[in-house]
Amino acid sequence: MTDSPIIGTPLSGSAKRALLLGSGELGKEVVIELQRLGVETIAVDRYADAPAMQVAHRSHVIDMQDASALRELLLDEQPDVVIPEIEAIATGVLAELEAAQEWALRVAPTARATVLTMNREGIRRLAAEELGLPTSPYAFVDTYEELEAEASHLGWPVVIKPVMSSSGHGQSVVRAPEDLPAAWEFAQTGGRGSQTTRCIVEGFVDFDTEITLLTVRHAGGTTYLDPIFHRQVDGDYAESWQEPSDATWPWLAAAQEVAGAVTGALGGWGIFGVELFIAGDQVVFSEVSPRPHDTGLVTLVGQDVSEFGLHARAVLGLPVAVTRWPGGCASWPVKVHGEGIPEFSGLPEAYAVDPSIQLRLFGKPRVDGERRVAVTLARGASADEARALAQAAADALTVELR
Repeated sequence: MTDSPIIGTPLSGSAKRALLLGSGELGKEVVIELQRLGVETIAVDRYADAPAMQVAHRSHVIDMQDASALRELLLDEQPDVVIPEIEAIATGVLAELEAAQEWALRVAPTARATVLTMNREGIRRLAAEELGLPTSPYAFVDTYEELEAEASHLGWPVVIKPVMSSSGHGQSVVRAPEDLPAAWEFAQTGGRGSQTTRCIVEGFVDFDTEITLLTVRHAGGTTYLDPIFHRQVDGDYAESWQEPSDATWPWLAAAQEVAGAVTGALGGWGIFGVELFIAGDQVVFSEVSPRPHDTGLVTLVGQDVSEFGLHARAVLGLPVAVTRWPGGCASWPVKVHGEGIPEFSGLPEAYAVDPSIQLRLFGKPRVDGERRVAVTLARGASADEARALAQAAADALTVELR
């Protein structure tokens, strides 16, 4: 690095100030890592007492898709760095203020990356049409009639997703024409933004496995973490794991090439969660998030510096290095459905499953519908052993909604 980063003291005139847009469980871990490095933290979300707000120096509740409200907050706080942690943001404001440089503002990784990845159309066109990366066949549709035509052209089954959604909201696998109407309605209720939701319809990829390749762009170059394997249910992650650090895969070099191409095009410093399908030796690009990834919670137990610590270091311009612990590791999200305030029991029983067990209770103030409220983490001699331990620990927990 030509210029060494300077970090002052929180709540003083010399403070390095980071503002998070989105304050869920992933943002909470980022705030903790930033505070360990002496950064003044500001957590923002659409609801009060979000997990990251509980550990930040201060917080604000706004509609982050309201451009005027977001602009006013940023002008008032004037942070050194803005760290988007979710997609539902008025990203045009970030691009405008980063370009204007009324003060030394930087969006992590960049405002352009945040804009492009906020919806699936921007990132898919970048990956497939500009970079020429292998992806599933796809089309974008605005009406049910367009969906019928494109699904028929692509062939069954197809995957339908709102272009602006996350964590599986509005996503369906459709195996026959008669299931299209219900899938279209589900997409309309699961997306963010306007009343009519633009969707992507994709040809189904017959893959062997799917991975997240966490890719860190930093002042010293690009670092790839070991692949994170994961299982999804209804588009949301149900478990993730890493094989022992000495494992090898014939597709790894191709996966790193794809991840390097797309993150290089997005630019900036920070961690990217690059989602890939593996079919034999072929690597197919799926999606990318310019922030820590939910499947990457497994790094809390599998290595010396988690994805959250790596993200914090990278966005601050600090050196990045990571060491994997021996053996495999796994994470198992704990979900509840209903309405109320979560109350946990069974923690001693969960810890008793194995000495490696770690628990994270997210501190979400309330549940309305289905939400992740905790995660169990484990290590084992193999990934299969770690997965079994993480699941057993999750089974030992009881969550009541009061």
